[in-house]
Parts: sequence; C-alpha cells; structure tokens
Amino acid sequence: MEPRPDEELVRAVLEGDQDAFGDLVERYQGRLVNYLYRLLRNTDEAHDVAQEVFIKVYQALDRFDPRYRFSTWLFRVGQNAAIDQIRKRRLKLVSLHRQDDGEEGRDWELPSGERGPYGEVRNLERGAAIRQAIAGLPDEYRELISLRHFGELSYDEIAELKEMPLGTVKNKLFRGRQMLKAQLSGFLTD
Repeated sequence: MEPRPDEELVRAVLEGDQDAFGDLVERYQGRLVNYLYRLLRNTDEAHDVAQEVFIKVYQALDRFDPRYRFSTWLFRVGQNAAIDQIRKRRLKLVSLHRQDDGEEGRDWELPSGERGPYGEVRNLERGAAIRQAIAGLPDEYRELISLRHFGELSYDEIAELKEMPLGTVKNKLFRGRQMLKAQLSGFLTD
C-alpha cells in the first residue's frame, strides 16, 4: 500500500485522527534530527529540539498553508528552533565529531564496500575528513549541503525554505560541492 501524502495526513489530523500525526513524525523524525544535528552539533540537543519542533508544528497545524509542502514548513520551524537554541548557548564553532563537553559525538557511518581492517580505518579517516571539510565550509554552503544531503530535501524544498531562487540554490550547492571536492581531493584519489 502506498503511503498517504503529507497533505492528506495533515487534513486527517485536523479532522481528529491523532494517529495521522504519528505517521508524519515517523516519516520525518530521522531526517529532522539529522538536519538539526548538523546545525547544533550535539546529538542530545538535536533530539530535544526535534521533539519541541514536532510539538510546535502540532499546535500550529491549523495554520499550515497547504499551498506549500509540509516538509518545507517542518524544516523551516526546525531551522528557526535551531537558531534559537544556538542563540541561547552562544555556540562556538567546534568539531562535528566532539560534543561541547569533550565526549565523543555520534558518528553517522554508512556501510561501505571496503572490507577488512584497512577498509574500516580508511572509512573512519574519510568520515573525519568529510566532517572537517563540511564544518570548514562558509555557513551558507554548509547549511545548504546539510539540507540537501542530511535533511534529504529536494532543490525545490530548499529554495522554498531559504526563500531563494531555485537557480541560486543549485549554484550554491554546486559551489559548496566543489569546495568539498577540493578539500577532499586526497581521499577521492586513493
């Protein structure tokens, strides 16, 4: 059975079907937490803020404009909540690998085709290099890369969220990827 579209789930919630909101949470929770983690650089805060975002969205669902995508609205609320959180703690730029308390942060590892100890070490090195390269990008590029690759938003959704022309989004993502490619050239050729 094909999943129900977001707009249909929103209508169902507004008509009293509380389980439909659970479907929306299940659909977007992982992507939202991952996106918030990239902005906040703290796993616990990302989970806490995501929970707050879902509460805010639920409480304001009757004000949702169906002309726009639900995901765009959700990520905009998430972005604003992350900005508020950053302002509260006056965030210093730190490594994505370490949390503010010096404890090891959560690594987002993907399975690799490389096998054996060398492959695992190489993947850890690549992961660290990628995190460092993304952290070193100017804010506007880092945020767009995070929205596209960690938030899994489409170009259109990013353009809506950031209130930018679609061509500008595509251009900045291209430039951001070029910067990453240049920084990671040693890992791409090995």
